[in-house]
Amino acid sequence: MEKSSVTYQTYVRILKRELVPAMGCTEPIAIAFCAAKARAVLGQLPDRIHIEASGNIIKNVKSVIVPNTDGRSGIAAAAAIGVLGGDEEALLEVISRVPDSVRAALGDYLNKTEITVTPAESDCLLDITVHVYAGDASAAVRVANEHTNLVYIGKDGKVLLEKEVVEQTEEDVPDYDLLNVNDILEFASVCDLDDVRDTLRRQIEMNTAISDEGLKHNYGANIGKVLLSAYGGDVRNRAKARAAAGSDARMNGCELPVVINSGSGNQGITASVPVIEYARELNCGEDTLYRALIISNLVTLQEKNGIGRLSAYCGAVSAGAGTGAGIAYLCGGGKDEIAHTIVNALAITSGIVCDGAKSSCAAKIAAAVDAGILGYEMYRQGQQFYAGDGLVLKGVDNTIRNFGRLGKVGMRETDREIIRMMTETC
Repeated sequence: MEKSSVTYQTYVRILKRELVPAMGCTEPIAIAFCAAKARAVLGQLPDRIHIEASGNIIKNVKSVIVPNTDGRSGIAAAAAIGVLGGDEEALLEVISRVPDSVRAALGDYLNKTEITVTPAESDCLLDITVHVYAGDASAAVRVANEHTNLVYIGKDGKVLLEKEVVEQTEEDVPDYDLLNVNDILEFASVCDLDDVRDTLRRQIEMNTAISDEGLKHNYGANIGKVLLSAYGGDVRNRAKARAAAGSDARMNGCELPVVINSGSGNQGITASVPVIEYARELNCGEDTLYRALIISNLVTLQEKNGIGRLSAYCGAVSAGAGTGAGIAYLCGGGKDEIAHTIVNALAITSGIVCDGAKSSCAAKIAAAVDAGILGYEMYRQGQQFYAGDGLVLKGVDNTIRNFGRLGKVGMRETDREIIRMMTETC
């Protein structure tokens, strides 16, 4: 693969576009971003807020703790902290620099401000509109399909920005359909690492830091700590535990940023932290680790490309298969080992559903990483799943497409039912 080739340049652009920092679960952060932008357009602190949100947004914000809110969760907390202290220019780090004085004022603001939520009448899985009011003045901001993709801005009934809501949210977006396992492996082997070094170094530093934080302190159900206490410190268990610990912290209000993958911090953690842990155990050099992370991240992105940002299909499944591929590479695996690792992993954990962002995501991550490792160990011992075993097809890319179809099309009604069940208990 030549450096000047379309595929090479596309893969570099995809990595730089996708592996970006975010603080907090990206769905409440998207609400905070919308709210911060709406407040900036209004030009004053609103005394009333109304949020329209798609079902998947409601699902993913319902139970997760929003950073810098003193342990509060839910849509109202996300909108209020965005309005009070958000920096809309910081995008997915919108509430990363909230002053203590704002945090102290949050409770009083929530008590005295009317904040209402209704389901968005939209076919988009990711759709948020925040309306803010101060006396007779009003403003509205909408994002759709991606977490910071602004499609509408209005003030006092006047349209300031309006864009067609389309799946491709930006002009000149890299062609994700070019992702395939064979080219990913070739790209990883020939990549000039200076093209992606800063991006991957940031992922290593940030995602390792939040994993450390999750193991040092009490967050959620402490899945990372439970795994280490119950099953010991071998590298397979450490890989699961450290990834879970990062999610423990992130789902439960930790204020450290995460480098995301496919719009998700949990997927960013899952696709990176176990690979980093294996590289440490195997004493791999920095460049080898970077090439393994290229594989893990791009395989995850290939899988998610067929599913979409939000689904009833747990994103950790895709990232677990991706991290298994990266681990297989670190252990000396070639194309066959990596391809079969991916197929095996997807076949093992294909039934995990997404029922919102919350503490149990950490346990699902542990299961997905375990499937990735098991998928590799199976093939090392001459075992594999074959075409016709459930959704497995001949060829790794065909299998990935099949599981993508399951996540995007097959689980559509499952997603609706999950959302109905969760909102009934609100």
